[in-house]
Amino acid sequence: MTDQRPDIIFLMTDQQRWDALGVEDARVLTPHLDRIARHGVRYTGATCQAPMCVPSRFSLMTGLYPSQSGVRANWWSTPDDDELPVRVLPEVMRDAGYLTAGFGKTHWGTTAHTPSTRGFDVRVVGDPDLGLEDGATHWQHEDDPEGYAQYAAAVKDYGPGEEEPAGYVGTPGELPSRRHIDGWIAEKAVEWLEGPDLDTDQPLFFYLSFAKPHAAHIPPAEFQQLYDITDIPDLQMPPWDHTRYDHIRVRDENSPFLNGRSERWRTIWQGMSSEQRRLATLRYWANCTWLDSLFGEAMERLERRGRLRNALIVFVSDHGELLGERFFHFSKYCLYDSSVRVPLVLSGTALPATLRGTVDPRPTEILDLYATLSDVAGAGGNAPGHPSRSLLTGPARRGSFAEMHEPAPAWMWRTERHKLIYFVDPAVGTAQGELYDLVADPNEWVNIYEDPQSASIRDALVRDLIAHVSTTFGAWPVHRSDLLRSVPQTETLPAHTVRIDGGMTMGARALAGREE
Repeated sequence: MTDQRPDIIFLMTDQQRWDALGVEDARVLTPHLDRIARHGVRYTGATCQAPMCVPSRFSLMTGLYPSQSGVRANWWSTPDDDELPVRVLPEVMRDAGYLTAGFGKTHWGTTAHTPSTRGFDVRVVGDPDLGLEDGATHWQHEDDPEGYAQYAAAVKDYGPGEEEPAGYVGTPGELPSRRHIDGWIAEKAVEWLEGPDLDTDQPLFFYLSFAKPHAAHIPPAEFQQLYDITDIPDLQMPPWDHTRYDHIRVRDENSPFLNGRSERWRTIWQGMSSEQRRLATLRYWANCTWLDSLFGEAMERLERRGRLRNALIVFVSDHGELLGERFFHFSKYCLYDSSVRVPLVLSGTALPATLRGTVDPRPTEILDLYATLSDVAGAGGNAPGHPSRSLLTGPARRGSFAEMHEPAPAWMWRTERHKLIYFVDPAVGTAQGELYDLVADPNEWVNIYEDPQSASIRDALVRDLIAHVSTTFGAWPVHRSDLLRSVPQTETLPAHTVRIDGGMTMGARALAGREE
């Protein structure tokens, strides 16, 4: 190749916890990803910017926070091509001269009347609802209707998103790998990697993204058989009653999206046996092992074609999975670490030698991949005010930010040591707070927000959260006018409480000593 820019290999999963890797938990069998991680840098403090698929992925691919792009929940439509706030990452790569090939789930595409592949020269989608690109060059339901029908039949009783309790318990794995959506995607990716399209002097942007380990937990049987259920722990529960007040309870009780399902799901899980609960974890881990093997097949082909000699490899997931924590909460949709913390790895021969084999625990946001990869591709700098920072050359973050807007606004500010969660309870009409010491309390079970001994920590984190929201959102156009929803004012709020009344204000005590 005459072009010396590195190939970029982008590997992605859906709903994979930060600790669902062998390098984090030896009980999880992921040898291929472990090898990538051990030769790269692991960002162990990485968080997504929204704990649900569409806004998280759209944030990653635009480098913008959900409230900047206007895509803040799964049911918010993504903009058409002519309405994009910035070019999405594959467009950046293509415009920089890269051959762009996208296989598998994006969930940040478009359902516009005009077909679009969002910048991919080659686009293969397993399920229309998981791709959202009308312009894909291959679809499973068209190319492999028998396999598509078999998978649809296997998950038909698992409810929306395949996330009913039965979908989490799963099955022994009757379907072979290639009859799964992800198995078919991997097969098509390997076929393409063995074909003539790689005979080019163009650098490659290769995107391989799977829809699992998201429920349903029905991985092929041979991967389930790698695990012994006697080695799988039962769910560990907090030392307090499930009626405890926090932002996840507010979500359960007020979310139109969940519509009361949380209580029904909890009742079902409470009636299950220990073996059924442990099967959910076993099959979740088996999903991770299966996907790891699929990544391994693709990496072997890339190596054989010489596409790893000069390459930057990325591995990331869009958000985490609670997996039964906090009294039988599954899925995501909250700001606790199991939901917002994700695996993030940079590796490959193009990674600076000083970073190989290292661990970086500092606050990191997955939207920083936008600036990182744009920089590596030589695509030019971000527009002024764009919040994404290069993980390789940019300044360290003071903390990581995440947001959710279902059923009402909630914000997270996370440092290496502490986490602040600010949320609005629609029934009360004021902002409430949670504060956790992530070193002393990694489960986030002990809310020290009202602890007098933690007041200085709480107030400093509130100041940092306010400064981040004010400066970041003020520096980039907001595409929706309801970024901060109107909540009645009250004179009874403590001085450290944020009020939301068409803007953000805070008490004098929180403003005192504000750091610039």
